[in-house]
Amino acid sequence: MTPIDMAIQAGIWALEILAIAAPVALSVAYITYFERRIIGWVQVRQGCNRVGPAGLLQPLADGLKLFLKETIIPARANKLLFVGAPLMSLVPALIAFAVVPFGETSLFGIWDTPHVMAISNLNMGLLYVMAISSLSIYGVLMAGWASNSKYPIIGSIRSTCQMISYEISMGFGLVTVMMLAGSLNLSDIVHAQAGGILHWYMIPLFPMLIVYFISGCAEVGRTPFDLTETEELVSGYHTEYSGMWFATFSLAEYGAMILISLMTSIMFLGGWYAPIPALDVIPGTFWLLGKTAFLIFVFIWFRATFPRYRYDQMMRLGWKIFLPWTLGWIFVMGLCIYTPGLDNIIDFWLAWR
Repeated sequence: MTPIDMAIQAGIWALEILAIAAPVALSVAYITYFERRIIGWVQVRQGCNRVGPAGLLQPLADGLKLFLKETIIPARANKLLFVGAPLMSLVPALIAFAVVPFGETSLFGIWDTPHVMAISNLNMGLLYVMAISSLSIYGVLMAGWASNSKYPIIGSIRSTCQMISYEISMGFGLVTVMMLAGSLNLSDIVHAQAGGILHWYMIPLFPMLIVYFISGCAEVGRTPFDLTETEELVSGYHTEYSGMWFATFSLAEYGAMILISLMTSIMFLGGWYAPIPALDVIPGTFWLLGKTAFLIFVFIWFRATFPRYRYDQMMRLGWKIFLPWTLGWIFVMGLCIYTPGLDNIIDFWLAWR
């Protein structure tokens, strides 16, 4: 490649990254707004409504406040790790979006065949998302260790145990999706669910949908699984953080919430396909984003509804309920797929036969 070709390719990559990073950051800002409004509605109060019409400028005010706020690094903290921890939490949450398909397009008929709307249509996309998203655990550990304070380190250890416990259940839950689709490519998994709501994997894999989504809630540390930020730990692993470093942790949390909602839509809810084939005239990206928005609403609904688990209850749910449940469902799916006579039950959803 000539230097000009390399520069053009680098520019294309930069635009692709910006095309995902900028909407995610903007979405996070306004998810916080809608979260406060929804929780206010649930609790019979107004929510934020002071800055701008209906409070719509509140996220911008919050961002400006955090940007102008002083960033304090504790005197005895490991400064390099302290600064690197928020970035280590944020970067995996963003680069995982690189393989997530947002639909298909022929670019107004310019291309003969539809192209997948993703930075990289990776054949091992599912494995990539699972591997990359698990790296955020290092940012949590770094934050707790670098702060050189007992509350952050206890919070980071709690969070690490929690993430490991529920990542196992999430991974086994997605194994059943792979067994039906016969592929690790995310767009292939969506194509395997074409044909309407009866073809969606939420029907044969409904228990795995529940396990994956609730485990994702625990993975992100959302209520009722926010044990890393309980009162006895002040604010958990980010107790010592302020200003934009604190905002970076918040951006990572909400970015992971968007990613889990997107992945749930792709794995179990037909991705960009409409529930009725006649409605496929509506662009698929709108269907995918609509399903994702509904799941984000469910995240917020959980926060407004459920009390916090005790730590032993949370660990029991992950290890004694979800893990056996997922292993048992893998066994059931394998039995239905490979046992003569039983395979007729599952043939309707098998894309690779």
